[in-house]
Amino acid sequence: MPSGLGSLVIKEVKELLRDPKILIGMVLMPLLMFPIMGAAINISQTAVKESVKSMQIAVLDFDGGSAAQNLTTFLGANSNITLVKVNASSVDTALKNLQETNVTVLLVIPQNFTYNMTHGLQSILGFYAIFKRASITETGRSDAASLLLSTYNSILVIQTIQKVLPESNPYTVLNPINVSYFSVVKGKSVEVPPGALFGIMMSQSIMFPMVIMLLLIFAMQIAATSIAIEKEEKTLETLLTLPVGRLSILTGKLAGSVLVAVAGAVASIIGVTFYVGSAFGGFAATAPQGVDLQALGLAPSPEAYMLLGLTIFVTIVSSLALAICIAVFAENVRSAQTLVGYLNLPIIAPAIILMFADIEILPPAVQIVLYAIPFTHSIVAAKAAFLGNYSTVLVSIAYISLFTVAVLYIAAKIFTSEKVVTARMSIKRLRLRK
Repeated sequence: MPSGLGSLVIKEVKELLRDPKILIGMVLMPLLMFPIMGAAINISQTAVKESVKSMQIAVLDFDGGSAAQNLTTFLGANSNITLVKVNASSVDTALKNLQETNVTVLLVIPQNFTYNMTHGLQSILGFYAIFKRASITETGRSDAASLLLSTYNSILVIQTIQKVLPESNPYTVLNPINVSYFSVVKGKSVEVPPGALFGIMMSQSIMFPMVIMLLLIFAMQIAATSIAIEKEEKTLETLLTLPVGRLSILTGKLAGSVLVAVAGAVASIIGVTFYVGSAFGGFAATAPQGVDLQALGLAPSPEAYMLLGLTIFVTIVSSLALAICIAVFAENVRSAQTLVGYLNLPIIAPAIILMFADIEILPPAVQIVLYAIPFTHSIVAAKAAFLGNYSTVLVSIAYISLFTVAVLYIAAKIFTSEKVVTARMSIKRLRLRK
C-alpha cells in the first residue's frame, strides 16, 4: 500500500460522514423513513381490514318471496354482515335515505325474483356501491359484499346440478377439464404452475436493478461531494502539497467513497426491505411448497454471488471515477451534485426498462443504446448470474472493466495535472446556453 494511503482513506470517510447531508440524508434517513412509511401503510391496511369485518348491507326487497328470503338469510348468517332493510318506493329514494348513514352497499331485489329463480330464468340483482369519501375502505366493503353474492351464486349452481344430475360431482360438471401445469427452467421440469414462480422471478427482476441503481446514484453523489468539499473549502490545494502522490489521493478518495456509498446503499436496501415487508407482507417471494429452487436453477450459486460482487465492484469504481472527473469542474458542492445529477438518466432509464422487460425483446435501436451504456451491463450481468449464465456475466464484466480503465485513465490524467485545481464549469452558464 502506498505511503499515507490508509490515512487518506480514513480521512475521506470521516469527512464524508461528518457532512450532515451525507450522514443523515444518505445513511440514516433510509433506515428511518422507509420503515416508518411501511408501518404507516400497515396501520392503514389493518384499519381497512377491520372495517370490512363489520359492515352494513342495505336491502331493498321488491319481491318478498321465498328466494329473496333465502338470499337475505344467507347474507345475514355471516357474522361480519349486518343487514339493514330499507322501505322505499324507489331506488333513488333509498339511496337518498342512505346518504346520512354508514351503509356503503345497497342490494336491490327486483320483482319476480322468486318466480325467475324457481322457473329457471335469470334474475338481475341491483348492486349499488355508495362512495361518500372515495376511500379504499368503501371499495373493500363493496368487494366483500360482491364476493358474498358470487359465493351464493355458486351455491345455487351446485344445488341445480345436484337436482338435474344427482349422481354427478358438481365440481366435475363445472370443470370438465383439469390441466397439469409444468414449469421448465434451464431444461429442468417441475410440476409447478408458471404463476407460482412469477413472484420469484419478479422479485429478482426488480430487486437487482433497484439495488444497482441505488448503489451507483449514492456512489456518484458521494464522490462528487468529496471533491466539491475540497475545492469549496480550499483544502484541495493543501492536500496536493503533502508528500503523497496524486494518484494515491485519487485512490484514497475512490476507496473512501466506495465505503460510504456501500453503507448508504445497504441502509437503503434494509430500509426498503422493512418498508415492503411492513406494507405488503414481505418483498421476496417464497418458494412454492415442494419446489427445490437450487435444483431448479433459481437459487444463485456461490460462484454467481462472486461474479455478481465483482460486477458491482467494477461498476461502482467506474461510476466513482466518472463522478470525480465531472466534479473537478464544479465550483461548489451544489454545482457538483447538479452536474453529477445529469448522469442519473443513463442509470435510472436502463434500470426501469430492465425491471419489466428483457433486453432481447426490445427494438434493435433500443438494444444498441442500452448496450452502449456500461451501467446496463451490471443489470444484465445480475440477471444472468441469477440464472447461471456465466458467459454473459463475464462479457458484461469485461465491458464494464474496459470502461472503468478508460475513466480511471482520464481521472488520473486530471489529477496529475493542474486542472484538478483550476478547472471550473458554471452551472449558470450551462443554463444560459440552453
